[in-house]
Amino acid sequence: MRGLTGAGPVRVRRTARAATTATSVLVAATLFVSACGTGGTGARDEGPAHADPVVSPPVSTATATGSTAPVPAAERVDAVRLVKDDPLVSAGVKRLLKPCAADEYPVDVSYGNLTGGTANDIVINVLTCGDAVGVGSYVYRDQGGAHVNVFRAEEPPVYAEIDRGDLVVTMQVYDRGDPVSSPSGENVITYRWTAGRFTEEFRTHNDYGKVSGTEQAPRSDG
Repeated sequence: MRGLTGAGPVRVRRTARAATTATSVLVAATLFVSACGTGGTGARDEGPAHADPVVSPPVSTATATGSTAPVPAAERVDAVRLVKDDPLVSAGVKRLLKPCAADEYPVDVSYGNLTGGTANDIVINVLTCGDAVGVGSYVYRDQGGAHVNVFRAEEPPVYAEIDRGDLVVTMQVYDRGDPVSSPSGENVITYRWTAGRFTEEFRTHNDYGKVSGTEQAPRSDG
């Protein structure tokens, strides 16, 4: 299964739109409505609510270089342990972060230079088993040999990626009345490391098309 890791993390990139089913999103949304007590915008009639991603306070004045050099196995991290030991990760995500099969965990891990540091930054996406719905996205920066959480987004479905030195986060959105299996569109937000923190550079919104014929006017015979 793609996106799983056993003894160590793997590098897999996928979009947040790749897999959304009613069961997985409903489970994730239910957990996070109860687990996230701050920073949210409130629940909608149907579909998960969304809050803005959270960035940690400034930690340096470095500028991103965009380097994506290969990462030796010795420099890779135990992504599962990193997330589980992080006090900034919600209890809801930690409950979902369990093996899907044997010791294979549903995490996607990417390495790249987002913050201009001497070591690669780490982007971790926590997914649901089976349908790979993103429930949490995090960026860790090396600071004095420790991995510091400098970005987190925990409103599913969410997915973060490294794109030419920028952090790109995709979050599906719901209009009032949307079932959890059918979001109306997505917000794609690009962040850049500036003055010691991630700041939003720009965002785009994409509306999902409706299935042809589902909104046709009733036929009139005669």
